[in-house]
Amino acid sequence: WQWRGKSINNYYQNKLRLALIGQSLFGQEVYTNLRKQGHRVVGVFTVPDRDGKADPLGEPIPEVVEAYKAVGAELNVMPFCSQFIPMNVIDHPAHGSIIYHPSILPLHRGASAINWTLIQGDKKAGFSIFWADDGLDTGPILLQRECPVEPNDTVDSLYNRFLFPEGIKAMVESVQLIADGKAPRVPQTEEGASYEGIQKKSNSKPAEAIHNWIRGHDKVPGAWAVIDGQTVTLYGSSMLGESVPAGQPLEIEGASQPGVVTKNGLVLYGSDSKALMVKNLQFEDGKMISAAKYFSSGDTARVELTDDEKKIAEEIRDIWKGILSNVAAIEETTDFFKSGAASMDVVRLVEEIKQRCVGLQLQNEDVYMATTFQDFIQMFVRRLRGEDQEEEMVIDYATKDVNNMTVKMPWQCFINGKFEDAENGKTANTINPADGSVICKVAYASVGDVDRAVAAAKEAFEVGPWGRMNPRDRGTLLYKLADLMEEHQEELATIESIDSGAVYTLALKTHVGMSIQTFRYFAGWCDKIQMFGGVFQPLHLAELWHLLTVSVVCFLGASVCAIVIPWNYPLMMLAWKSAACLAAGNTLVLKPAQVRTHTPAYITTDSVVDFIPAGGMVGQRLSDHPDIRKLGFTGSTPIGKQIMKSCALSNLKKVSLELGGKSPLIIFSDCDMDKAVRMGMSSVFFNKGENCIAAGRLFVEESIHDEYIKRVLEEIKKMKVGDPLDRSTEHGPQNHKAHMDKLVEYCEVGVKEGATLVYGGKQVDRPGFFMEPTLFTDVEDHMFIAKEESFGPIMVVSKFKDGDIDGVLNRANDTEFGLASGVFTRDINKAMYVSERLDAGTVFVNTYNKTDVASPFGGFKQSGFGKDLGEDALNEYLRTKAVTVEY
Repeated sequence: WQWRGKSINNYYQNKLRLALIGQSLFGQEVYTNLRKQGHRVVGVFTVPDRDGKADPLGEPIPEVVEAYKAVGAELNVMPFCSQFIPMNVIDHPAHGSIIYHPSILPLHRGASAINWTLIQGDKKAGFSIFWADDGLDTGPILLQRECPVEPNDTVDSLYNRFLFPEGIKAMVESVQLIADGKAPRVPQTEEGASYEGIQKKSNSKPAEAIHNWIRGHDKVPGAWAVIDGQTVTLYGSSMLGESVPAGQPLEIEGASQPGVVTKNGLVLYGSDSKALMVKNLQFEDGKMISAAKYFSSGDTARVELTDDEKKIAEEIRDIWKGILSNVAAIEETTDFFKSGAASMDVVRLVEEIKQRCVGLQLQNEDVYMATTFQDFIQMFVRRLRGEDQEEEMVIDYATKDVNNMTVKMPWQCFINGKFEDAENGKTANTINPADGSVICKVAYASVGDVDRAVAAAKEAFEVGPWGRMNPRDRGTLLYKLADLMEEHQEELATIESIDSGAVYTLALKTHVGMSIQTFRYFAGWCDKIQMFGGVFQPLHLAELWHLLTVSVVCFLGASVCAIVIPWNYPLMMLAWKSAACLAAGNTLVLKPAQVRTHTPAYITTDSVVDFIPAGGMVGQRLSDHPDIRKLGFTGSTPIGKQIMKSCALSNLKKVSLELGGKSPLIIFSDCDMDKAVRMGMSSVFFNKGENCIAAGRLFVEESIHDEYIKRVLEEIKKMKVGDPLDRSTEHGPQNHKAHMDKLVEYCEVGVKEGATLVYGGKQVDRPGFFMEPTLFTDVEDHMFIAKEESFGPIMVVSKFKDGDIDGVLNRANDTEFGLASGVFTRDINKAMYVSERLDAGTVFVNTYNKTDVASPFGGFKQSGFGKDLGEDALNEYLRTKAVTVEY
């Protein structure tokens, strides 16, 4: 690798003796990385403390200055150093001093530079590394980096996403440039320079300007408004879209119109009638509350502490004392912030307590909402007891005593965090396919329900915590969901069995088991997705124009995604699609099949997922909805085509489709016959044939054809057809009556066309929707059953001539579908030759139906496009932008 004609080995051979000046976690990381690069850090110097805090303007200590000069540093490195540094220290090293500043100088000079980037509504943020002078931010520029400002960025998000990680890299790069004699000195001009101070802010401004003012001021000193005659400081601002949640009006002095207190916070309107949401409010006495609780009456009754809780409280008192070292004693009325604590002290307090109480959910904002010691202990104890959790969700379960347990099944729509009836009040019955009985009624949703669900999911993305949540925390929640599913797996498998007809043992292992694995797999991906970073790549003319491009991965940009799942694997298809969508940080609206809703409804308990039981126009409305930017669908090819058309006409939304199949399975004479029979049976009859990758047609080499058919027939006759909850049952009922009738008609067509019906072909004479396992032979390529998918327990077998590998490949690929395929042979060369030429998204060799959550799944041709499972599935819910930078 060459860098401007110089090898990497030579590039890093020059090293410097460095002195680091300043105190911060940022400085610690710079120190560590500089040492990794081989530079020698000969001294680390901090600023004298006064009352336990860094003294910004104090006089230098003479003996410390002399000790500094004695170490013989060639360069001073000052990361995030805003304190007074004497010029005889700055100028002492041969190379002088460099310092990091969180703005693109000369804009926003001064200590609050990052705040003013947001306050002014700048579209770009960034940092500068410059040669220190007596102004500490007016010296010549050495290096600068920038990044886009997202609509709801805060000081913290900019710092964590870009200023901190990229700043560390840039400081190390700057030191190396100096060591190699390549560091520039670009003079700063006064043009564009700004020295902002804190100003009084009028509420009569456009919404975005108010939003910028609030998020820019962050927690120090805080933007404020006058409400009910008192000054209230506003924290946690985010812009709202067109949908504004309902709530109680609140007069804001000077505002263009009253605010609205909603369950998510306080909605404020700008002079342009656009809206923003404020999360927290702080009153003049220092008390902070959730803005959503502004109208809540009275204080919560104080709780009496147990002896164990009193011991923990004293340990917390010691933590407070360690942080507030200037306070003689921590009294009940001691105020954390009035005692001199700063934002970094909040972080320290939270982390020390979480280290003491592993598993406790404590956030920085909790400290701001309980600033006195007694209030903090009360909040802490309630949090420890779990008493301050949200109200328990009200669910009108349908219950059923079955499989030696009582199962509880939600039946309503789930919109905006609660279960409710369909807007039109309509319901529809769900039928147990094993006996034709009614399981229960379910909500029959309308277009209005879809619109409400999309609006709620959009609000959850834009205002709620999901879209801005730390990815690792998002992964923790998905892990928790998987754990809960595992805890209730027998109940879920029972519901899946009575709802879809799946044999209980299969439902337990595959329908539920693989769903749990899927959520755990994508939970692990949450913090591996590089959301706002990438690798810089040189462009073609980089040497001439000094250009770099970076691929930036980010959310899909959707306020909501939609997922439409089929009836054959209600729970597993939900997991396959929703896990990747949620891991990528999106919210979604979920539509199950009209006939199968219960397991999807059972696990839908978070406001980032809205659940809409199918109604007449629900799927069409999801395809048409302008606020949905991605739709994932599993189902038939004709419906997939209609969805793709609607998605294109509405807003050109991104689509992934997993559609029909007619998967070929080729069995050569040199196969392991026992395995080919066993796996061939599974390829067709798994999940009573209601399996998207089922082998729709078997091609058996002529020399073993008759023996193969004989052995398959023997196995079919042994299959136990019956109650799916019976542990010995191998073949349960078809999903619903309409499908059962279609399968019988499919067999009748096959007989009429001249195929040989060896076994089955009829409905079993018993209650419920049971289809006999069926075997057809002598199937010719032109026949209906050779071309069309049955989606049922019907094995369709054709011969091919011995040794005719290319001929059978042509026949196998002569279909508009390309979902899956398979080949059985002991010849590895033949296996590889055939698998390379089978035109399908999945190829099984000497096995079948063996899918894994880490392996991408999806089809070719009219079997659709896009992938479920594996890393590829994440790309369906992410997007990549290229940012080109001139340097």
